[in-house]
Amino acid sequence: MASRHLSRSIVMQSLYEWDFYQKKPTLKSIAERNVKDFGPGLEDLDFIWRLIEGVQKHMPELDKIIEKAAPEWPIQQISIIDRNVLRIGLFELLYADKQEVPPKVAINEAIELAKTFAGQTSGKFINGVLGTVYKQIEPSAN
Repeated sequence: MASRHLSRSIVMQSLYEWDFYQKKPTLKSIAERNVKDFGPGLEDLDFIWRLIEGVQKHMPELDKIIEKAAPEWPIQQISIIDRNVLRIGLFELLYADKQEVPPKVAINEAIELAKTFAGQTSGKFINGVLGTVYKQIEPSAN
C-alpha cells in the first residue's frame, strides 16, 4: 500500500473512531495510537497531521458542503465511514495544495477508501458527492 494511501487510511480510521465515540477521547490521541499501530515506519507523518488538523478545523463547513451536495442525506444519516471519507476527500479537494494532491487524485483516493472500508454502494455515493462539488469549484470540469 502506498504511503499516502496508508496515511489516508489511518486518518479515516482515526476520524471514524473519534466520531463513533462522540469525539472522545481527543482526535490527536486516537491518531497518535493509530499511527503507532498501523503506520510504523511511515516517513511523511506531516501529511497525516495536516489531514487530521485540517478536517477537524474545517469540519462544520465540510459538513455543510456535504449536506448541500447530498440534500437527501442529512449528515447524521450518512454512515460514519462515508461521512469521514467525504470529509477527507472534501478537505483535500478544497484546501490541499493542488500540486501535491490534484483534485482527481483526492476524489479517487476517497473512492478507494470507501471501497476498502464501507459498503458496496459507498464508492458511487462518494464519487457522486465529490464529483458534484468538483464541478462547482472547477468550471472547466463541466
